[in-house]
Amino acid sequence: MSLQKMIDAHPQVEDKTEDLVLAARHAMLCSLFCTSCADACVAEDMDMAQCIRNCLDCADVCAATARLAVRRTAQNIDVLRVQMEACIKACETCAAECEKHDNDHCTWCAKMCRECADDCRKALSQVK
Repeated sequence: MSLQKMIDAHPQVEDKTEDLVLAARHAMLCSLFCTSCADACVAEDMDMAQCIRNCLDCADVCAATARLAVRRTAQNIDVLRVQMEACIKACETCAAECEKHDNDHCTWCAKMCRECADDCRKALSQVK
């Protein structure tokens, strides 16, 4: 299945959407990575409360960002831009926290968060 083809089939989509679709895809993946990381943090022996909180916040923000990015009818560009900026901030915050911990799940989560933030930043420059 192709998210790009789904968006391109929308009757009100006339402009290029590749960067926005990639950002939406990575935001949804990032939401899943962060949810999984938070769950793994619960099982760690050390105090991971801040990491869990950042991961869960990031997961929610990323999921909302993905949903807003694929809605193309009667677009609300100002809200989409603010949401993407929030996603960038949540991903950067989560990545910075995860990078403080020496475990594989946090390493992978931080990497996904950085990729998501970069993709949102790139797409944001084209959302007008």
